[in-house]
Amino acid sequence: MTDVVMPQMGESIVEGTLTKWRKKPGDQVERDEPLFEISTDKVDTEIPSPAAGTLAEVLVEEGKTVGINTVVGRIDESGGNGARAAAPAKPAAPPAPPPPAAAAPAPPSPPPQAPAPVVEQAEPGEVSGPLSPLVRKMARDNNIDLSQVKGTGAGGRITKQDVEAYLAQQQAAPAPPAQTTPQPTVPKPQAAPPAKASADYVPPAAPTPAKVRVEPMSAMRIKIAEHMVMSKRTSAHVTTIHKVDMTRVAKVRERLKADFQARYGLSLTYLPFVTSAAVEGLRAFPVVNASIEGTNILYHNEINVGIAVALENGLIVPVIRNADEKNVLGLQRAIADLAARARSRQLKPDEVQGGTFSITNFGSFGSIVATPVINQPQVAILGVGSVEKTPVVIDDAIAIRSICYLSLTFDHRLIDGALADQFTGKVKAVLENWSEEVL
Repeated sequence: MTDVVMPQMGESIVEGTLTKWRKKPGDQVERDEPLFEISTDKVDTEIPSPAAGTLAEVLVEEGKTVGINTVVGRIDESGGNGARAAAPAKPAAPPAPPPPAAAAPAPPSPPPQAPAPVVEQAEPGEVSGPLSPLVRKMARDNNIDLSQVKGTGAGGRITKQDVEAYLAQQQAAPAPPAQTTPQPTVPKPQAAPPAKASADYVPPAAPTPAKVRVEPMSAMRIKIAEHMVMSKRTSAHVTTIHKVDMTRVAKVRERLKADFQARYGLSLTYLPFVTSAAVEGLRAFPVVNASIEGTNILYHNEINVGIAVALENGLIVPVIRNADEKNVLGLQRAIADLAARARSRQLKPDEVQGGTFSITNFGSFGSIVATPVINQPQVAILGVGSVEKTPVVIDDAIAIRSICYLSLTFDHRLIDGALADQFTGKVKAVLENWSEEVL
């Protein structure tokens, strides 16, 4: 048997949520084939099988959060069907010996008539199966008798969808006529002709739909929320914003992007230029590449830049290791590769840990300025706004320039405003005086 464990997906991660099993007990699985999916505050990814064989048992159910290195299942490498089933039935008792031949068989008695099955009637308000807190809250808020709701979940359990369907049915169904005791027929006096409706008559209002829709957070969103609150609670956040003239970079990019695409199959974006300039700033001001441990400052010898990647249901920050050893081409290739594999859930655990500085490009969504939150345990994060052509005054004349705003959020426990501005000024100078060859 091979144990399948919850992996550690980041140096600060101590637990993960198993969101989905890709195989069922008894299924064959190949080595490195996706076996299950997990979600943490740093990664939402598929976990490959550590061995080939049969999934013998599942020890952790979907939706459960467990600590790292917890055994979540086992694989039988012998290839047999090792799925855990119900306990095998005990061997049948040996048949009773036949009666002596001399004894005359007694006439068979008629089999007793089986008693009619008893149908258990549920008491009013009694519900079969467990109820989730969400279902209980919806029933309480809408004054619903859950014994009237038909459950479609496992074992007849009532789900959120069952409650919503019941509400919709109640709102659509007309009110039943009141039942009255039959009375003897009495001749009715002829009614007077109906009077015209009063001008101030107001018809009864139609039932209004629910004003809110309750939906639980995903496991990844819960982890992101916890991580963001922890970061705000840990660091003294301050943001400084610098306006950068990206005209030189824009001209280089415009001149080379077609050749870049044809030669390497990649789009040439502004992000590798900014990353390269940030690396120059980190070399000049290594404290921005540091972290805090108690009352000690940890100066990192490597420059590992995390690049924030937006996912459909959250955010992840894969890391470009040794970013100071890469040129614009290498940085663009690494950014494109990490972003693609992050969105297809193919990142490896070591690709989302070990970052020493982070960059988030909110400008790709049209944002001009933002104040990003520090990615712990780092002490700074650089935000990049959109590059837009803007009229500016140069030598008392109006000119059109490509302008971008850089937002540096820094931890004021370690970095003062003057040093933060010097670092951002260094990044700005590299971009405004760009001279490095890209191809």
